[in-house]
Amino acid sequence: MRSLRPSLLQAFSRGLQVKLSPNYARAVFFHLSTVLNAAVDDELIPKNPCHAGSVKAPRGEAKKIAPWTVEQVRAVANGIAQHYEVMVLSAAGLGLRQGEAFGLALDDVDFLRGIVHVRRQVKLLGGKQERVFAPPKGGKLRDIPLPESVALRLAAHIEAVDPPELTLPWRTLDGSPHTARLLFSTRQKTVIARNEFNKFAWKTVLAKVGLPATRENGFHMLRHHFASVLLEDGVSIKAVAEFLGHADPGFTLRTYTHLMPSSEDRMRKAIDGAWGSSADPGCALDVP
Repeated sequence: MRSLRPSLLQAFSRGLQVKLSPNYARAVFFHLSTVLNAAVDDELIPKNPCHAGSVKAPRGEAKKIAPWTVEQVRAVANGIAQHYEVMVLSAAGLGLRQGEAFGLALDDVDFLRGIVHVRRQVKLLGGKQERVFAPPKGGKLRDIPLPESVALRLAAHIEAVDPPELTLPWRTLDGSPHTARLLFSTRQKTVIARNEFNKFAWKTVLAKVGLPATRENGFHMLRHHFASVLLEDGVSIKAVAEFLGHADPGFTLRTYTHLMPSSEDRMRKAIDGAWGSSADPGCALDVP
């Protein structure tokens, strides 16, 4: 073990990628790293060479996301408990993370300007999974354009439920109290608890509409639906990344590139959009 050097591990990693499938190569590399971690704990070697900056672990093959269709989102929204219906549709129409949907408040929605301000999430902390209010993931506040279809549903929901004022600590369990009129809450007008929601509301509706209750079909699927709709309609990766709150548009591209229309489809759509799909003999393009 003492003879293992970062250069040797880097060569080993490259060899794995040539001989094995991406995911298998990655698994082999991390099994080796686990063994070397144990050797460090037993003081057989001073440090794990797999952790050296020059050593790159094999990259696994990312599973392509298959977003829900409009019909599937609608089925889940119609099948879930009624007081959560608009939350599901809003998350799908605004690309909200689960905690952001739970933390969306009345004063975050600017109906006049057509903007939704994503400024807080409901976050779980500690072994007992206590809830706090916190900024969105990575502290990245963002504004999302408010589509009319979402605005109309939110307005009707607000009139029907009269959003309650709810208070949680800010950021930490001993943080200052933070109060917001949350748009979505439990039947008892309390802050939604993620674990209870996922177990009793989300998994129940998935079974009802015939969708597997797997990790892939979690609440996050609503964000994937949002991204897929925008990309299909030609919205730029940079804009989609901003709406989703991704710090790196490259991450957005890597995640959703398979959902983007092909260059050939975009070219046809661009020319047909400019000139029309039917030829007009009186306005024919000049062809040399």
